[in-house]
Amino acid sequence: MKKSGKNLTTPIQNDTTLQKMSKESNIHITGNLQNDLDALKSVFGDSEDLIVKDIYIKNKHLIIVYILGIVDLLQLSKFVVEPLQNQNEIANVSDVVNALVLSESKKIKDIKEVYENICKGKACILMDGEATVISCSVDSFKARSVAEPPTSAVLYGPRAGFCEDLKINLNLIRHILSTPHLARKSIKVGRITHTDISVVYLDNVADKKIVKQIVQTLEKIDIDGIIDSHYIVQYLAQYKYSIFKQIGITEKPDILCAKMLEGRVGILVDGSPIALTLPFVLIEDFQASNDYYQNSKRATFVRFIRILSIFMSIYVPAMYVAVQLFHYKAIPLKFLTTIINSTQGLPFTPFAEMLFILLLFDILYEASLRMPSYLGLAMSIVGALILGDMAVKAGLVSPPAVTVMALSGITIYTIPDQVSQLSLLRLLFVIVGGTLGFFGITILTLYFIIYLNDFDSYSAPYLSPMSPVSFKDMKDSVIKSDISKMTTRPQSISTINKTRQKGRVDNEKQSNN
Repeated sequence: MKKSGKNLTTPIQNDTTLQKMSKESNIHITGNLQNDLDALKSVFGDSEDLIVKDIYIKNKHLIIVYILGIVDLLQLSKFVVEPLQNQNEIANVSDVVNALVLSESKKIKDIKEVYENICKGKACILMDGEATVISCSVDSFKARSVAEPPTSAVLYGPRAGFCEDLKINLNLIRHILSTPHLARKSIKVGRITHTDISVVYLDNVADKKIVKQIVQTLEKIDIDGIIDSHYIVQYLAQYKYSIFKQIGITEKPDILCAKMLEGRVGILVDGSPIALTLPFVLIEDFQASNDYYQNSKRATFVRFIRILSIFMSIYVPAMYVAVQLFHYKAIPLKFLTTIINSTQGLPFTPFAEMLFILLLFDILYEASLRMPSYLGLAMSIVGALILGDMAVKAGLVSPPAVTVMALSGITIYTIPDQVSQLSLLRLLFVIVGGTLGFFGITILTLYFIIYLNDFDSYSAPYLSPMSPVSFKDMKDSVIKSDISKMTTRPQSISTINKTRQKGRVDNEKQSNN
């Protein structure tokens, strides 16, 4: 057994050789065992965990090349080495493949693909005199078990969540969508990571033009590496500089499959538990998986609460500042007296005070997010009790301003997937409200309404079904109708099949049958 190198990341350290080989096209295995092995070693450099094992079967010389630590040695020994050693005679590559009965294997002729497979945890078999390499799937990467995602907890319904293993995630989708119409397109992105990306959709529902557009966009990505699905979000977004969310995200296979049944396209990235969906419309984030597993009237009420909460989170801080600076006559006398008494002696203007509290809340949020879990509770207590209470007692901020900001901070999390966008909108409205009053808030609101009316995501109107109005889509927007009444797929999503279910069958006809 021969060894060379240092650590698992060393295969990409010889960047000059790797880039040279990636630029050259049609680099094939020569069939000369020593030349091919030297070519592989020139890419991997002096990596000690690159293992080369020699096997001799009569006059045939084979070598198995793999990286120690990412290969399951038990599988390698049982399903690759032992079957080969038990062969009396091997004449060609087909004999080797036939010997590997229980091992998933494929033939490779491109040397670039060979070292990519080795880096992915495969064991590659090279045979003297054969210009074909056999890649065996014996990798030992540990995947997180399927569990309920922390960001999508539900009271009822499926609790399975995606993990970081692409194969497991695809199996979860296959388990729900057991149909031959489930299509998948695979793409490798990243000059160094060679990350596998899968575009999944229902070929009898999804619009092929949208699928083609997504695949072409992904194929054009030229970057060193893709670590998470969020890396490709900016490439897929059609409005590069917009603050608004343009791509749906989910960690649950049931949500992804439900969106695919509506005609959307799913995008899975190896190494990420976050699935992306396209096209995306704003109303999606007001829908929660719990809505579909409980009474529709309760779901409708909850959606109204979410919409009200979003308006409160954006407008309440801005209106509080605008009222104090420009429209104090609109405040009831008793409340105005309370505000005046609480703001006397403050070093800040109402506008500066609100900006200071906004900054303080964002600092506390970032600190609590990155603190170790056992210190997170202590940080929350310190931030809420000490900083908040002491800031009021020290005369830095007023109690009404803290209350307003706390109310905005709570309501903004009713739509967790929109927190980053809503935080920026809240800041913009506070700035405009503090400089122009209600007039500025009204103008900014009208601007965003006009802007979003011209905003779309892969031909899907962003404000649908409110603008343009689609009464069929209203059944699953602010109002949640019974599933039996949703006979068509969303009109805002371009699909090749709009029929979701046939009409109700009359009870008398059922009884006659």
